[in-house]
Parts: sequence; C-alpha cells; structure tokens
Amino acid sequence: MTATQEPPDHATGVGSGGSPAGDLDLLRFLVDHTHAADTSAVSEAELIDQIQQIEMLQASLAALQASRIRAFAQTHIQNRLTDDGTDGSDRARTDVERLHRSVVAQIQLACRVSTAEARTRLANARDLHTGLDHIRGLHTAGELSAAKVTAIAVERRDLDPHQRRHLDTRLATHDLTRLGIGRLRAMTRRLVAEIAPERFRARVHAAAAERRVTLRPAPDAMSYLTAYIPVAQGAACLAALQKAFVQVQVDPAPLTRSRGQVLADTLVERLTGQTTATAVNLQVQVTVPVQALLDPTSPLPAEIPGLGPVPADLLATSDGTASLRRLLTDQGLVIGGDSRQRTFTGLLATLVKARAGNRCTEPYCDAPARHIDHIHRHTDGGHTELENGRGVCEFHNHIREQPGWHIARTPDGTVLTTTPTGHTYRGPD
Repeated sequence: MTATQEPPDHATGVGSGGSPAGDLDLLRFLVDHTHAADTSAVSEAELIDQIQQIEMLQASLAALQASRIRAFAQTHIQNRLTDDGTDGSDRARTDVERLHRSVVAQIQLACRVSTAEARTRLANARDLHTGLDHIRGLHTAGELSAAKVTAIAVERRDLDPHQRRHLDTRLATHDLTRLGIGRLRAMTRRLVAEIAPERFRARVHAAAAERRVTLRPAPDAMSYLTAYIPVAQGAACLAALQKAFVQVQVDPAPLTRSRGQVLADTLVERLTGQTTATAVNLQVQVTVPVQALLDPTSPLPAEIPGLGPVPADLLATSDGTASLRRLLTDQGLVIGGDSRQRTFTGLLATLVKARAGNRCTEPYCDAPARHIDHIHRHTDGGHTELENGRGVCEFHNHIREQPGWHIARTPDGTVLTTTPTGHTYRGPD
C-alpha cells in the first residue's frame, strides 16, 4: 500500500449491529501503510522506539481480541440457549458445556491456533473480567503482553472471586511491567499460596495425579521426551543421571562424550534396559516415497509419522533389531485400500493416520490423531474407505456432531469445515 492510497470509505463508520468494524479496517489500513514506509532515513534510536511502540500495540490488540472473544462466547451461548428454550435444569448445564466446546472450536479456527491455545485465550478473556481489573488495565494499555497475562491467569484460576480481587490488589503493589514471565509466574504462585493455602495444596495434589510422559518432534530427526512428574522425583532423576556422568569421568577410559550426551544416553539405557542407547529394539512405522524405491539417488527422505523426516541411512545403521514397517507414498499421499467395516481398523486405520502424519487434520490443530472420522458420515451413506477417512483428535471428532457444523471434501481433495456462524476453513493438504 502506498502513501497515495486512501483509507476505506467505511473506515470511520460503525459496522452493522453497532460494532466499530470500520475502526479495525482503518487500523489494518494504517498497518499496511506503515509497512510500506521508507526507513532508510530513520535513526537507530527511532527504530527502537518504534519497536517498543509496536510491542505495546500488540499487547493492546491482544486485550481487544480478548474482549471480543468474551463477547462472542456470551452471545453465542445465550442465543443458542434462547433458541432451544432451555431452562435452568441439568439439561441447561449440559447444553452450556456443549456450547462452550463449540465456542472453543470456533475461536481455534478464527485465530488459527491449536485447541489448547483457544481454550487458554477463552479462559483468559473470562478471567480478565473476574477480579483481574489491575491486570486487565495493564494489558489494555499495552504494558503486559498476552503471554504474561496468561502466566498470571493460570496461577490464579482456581481462586474464588474474593480471593481473585485480593490477589489483584497484591499484584498492584508491584511494578509488574519490569518482570519477565518466569518471575511473574513465581510471584503469582507465591501470593496464591499465601492467600489460599488450602486451595494451593489441593492443586498440588491434583497436579500429581496428572503426571505423564510425552514425546514430540524436534528439528533434525530428534525428539523431546518430556516427563511431567512431581518436583522431588524430577530432581532425583536428574541427580541420578548426573551421578552417572561422574562415574564416566572417573573411568580411566578416554572421555569421548559431552556431559549432555552421557546424561541422554544413560536415560535411554536405563529406561529401555539396553546395553547402549543406540541398540533400539522396536518396530518403527516409516512412510517411504515410491520415487525413493525406484531411484536410489532420490533425495526424498523417509518420514516417521508425527515426528517428521528422517534420513534413510540413519534408520539403517541402528545397532539394535529395529524393524521398519514401510508405507508407500506418492506425492505425499499414502497409497492404500478400503474396508467394508463400520469403523476404521487394522491397516486401513494405519494408512489414514499415516497420511495425516499422525496429527489432527482440522485446520491449525496439531494434536495427536487419536480418532478416525468419516468425512461423509457413515449414517449418511459414507463408506469406510481411505478417501473418506481423516485422522482427527478426540475434540474435533466430537465437535463436528454439534448442530451447525459440516465437514466435506472439495473437488480438489481438501477437507472443508463449516462452522455454525457460516465461516469456512480449509484443512491442510
């Protein structure tokens, strides 16, 4: 956009329904105009000032978005309950919970984020208006970023309204704008423990029940193995690994590995019972481009679904007895068959999930594909075949069953999601 262009005609007006939609169009125009500005004559100090102003503007816009998220949630739920004629019975509570999931799903698509992030944004939008007046003011003024607000909101989420206001008052005595996310989180947690010791203790016990181990991909054919365990157990695990490194150091043999490498190898060896970390004994599902089989010099890599591309020679040099279950692909699509069964099982289920990279195929969702959904519902005559299957997370498999949601495959092969508000979103290729 150039300096000679004019702002939209409706930029200074008010959109239908009394909402200042034109103001947002004007803001979009100003951003585009600023993008095109020449910065060659701007000094370093002025550029830093602009960077700081942009950062504050981002925080203010996040606060504005939070207010709109809250308004949408309230309007959507109220309108649907009114349309259904639902009273204050147990059914009403059930409907509110169901509609809450619909709100989360629509925010997830509109913001192009994961379901977990959408839940966080909705919770923050609610919490900012329930006892966090000081924090909301700083957020609106651009003094606190969305990430910092989230750090505070998560720590006080289980407090009652009176305790929340007390916490907000205590936080107001500190200059929060000078603190990083870690310090803000630690300060809020400490104040919560002082204000509501019983609730804090109960939350600690509840967290212990959520202990788990997860695996997620990392760059360069690596992965992150994460254990969510009580702090004392975590410290004990790290101390045991550090002790193993000390034992390697005092060994008369030359030290050929770094401290980090020793700790990582020891972790694998003790968890698996292997003699060495590289002696892996398991079956690994790998998708292999058919072009790579036809042409040994093909640069196309193999891929472990859900973890990303892996050099084929790396898999071939394992010291263990790893076996590779190969699924052939062509142009990124898994080649497979179909089934007459009601549900996706066996090899067909494996093919559908592998085609999705073992991730949910709903737009912007990276959750594990734990369910397989019929794009054209089986109850509507859809077949249990590869073309009609899509890997999705549990949340998105259930959300499509609510009124107003529609899933269909377009002529070009992509999957189109339509929400109750009429918005459409194309799934990943």
